[in-house]
Amino acid sequence: MNLPLLHKTDGEHPTIQKKQSLSLSQRSADAMTKWMGSWPFLLGFSVIIIIWICINIYGWWNNWDPYPFILLNLVLSTISAFQAPIIMMSQNREAERDRLAAKYDYAVNRKTEREVLKIQKDLAEIKKMLEK
Repeated sequence: MNLPLLHKTDGEHPTIQKKQSLSLSQRSADAMTKWMGSWPFLLGFSVIIIIWICINIYGWWNNWDPYPFILLNLVLSTISAFQAPIIMMSQNREAERDRLAAKYDYAVNRKTEREVLKIQKDLAEIKKMLEK
């Protein structure tokens, strides 16, 4: 009883294959999500906000957005409105890759279990033959 392979031996894991078939917009969303979740982005964004607030509090130039920073609030809300769907698209694709990987792992585990049971059966038969 020789069980067939679940994938080509020279191929890659199904989640890697699926990742390679993403569209440009999907790859862009993943890249943006990766960048927005990094320390350089968070630190740079924090510096920009601190500079914005300092310029408008101390009025080094024309303070275009005085306290309570309504324009800054609008800018941050607009950025959030664009970031949330991009992050959700990336998370949905990651969840789909996880489901595919889990399905693949389950199939591999089932095949392995059947092979182990077959080997145990063969060993039991060999043991019987040796005991005779």
